[in-house]
Amino acid sequence: MPRRPRHTMPADVRSALTERDLLDDYTARPEYQKNDYIGWIERAKRPATRSKRIEQMLDELDRGGVYMKMEHPPSAKP
Repeated sequence: MPRRPRHTMPADVRSALTERDLLDDYTARPEYQKNDYIGWIERAKRPATRSKRIEQMLDELDRGGVYMKMEHPPSAKP
């Protein structure tokens, strides 16, 4: 089975995570989630879409317990 491409974190995403103090929450997520978030953000064709996707990722990390609009109990916050 082919492997998914591995995505490196773009500078704007790292800055957004740092500004919202969510880098630790991002780092705590499983590798597949981190890779999926970055790939999804990178596939945006328009800057507005990219910004919207970054904001969704940040909101999900801040809230915890959710990944790509799906429940993710292991990341739930107390």
